[in-house]
Amino acid sequence: MSQGRRVQVNDNNCEKALRKLKKKITDSGLLQEVRDRQEYVKPTIKRKLAKSQAKRRWKKYLREQELPKKLF
Repeated sequence: MSQGRRVQVNDNNCEKALRKLKKKITDSGLLQEVRDRQEYVKPTIKRKLAKSQAKRRWKKYLREQELPKKLF
């Protein structure tokens, strides 16, 4: 069995406890694992997605390195 996640509610502050629970779940990677297991993605599609994301990161990097246009 997997390790349980617990958050203690103090002074009936449910919102704070919910935020802490969400943070614990995202930090452990549990939510991402559940989303990944919802449907099977073929390895070729995984590679295509990874390649397209790398292209997007590279284009963003190049955009950030450009000098601003002259305003005259």
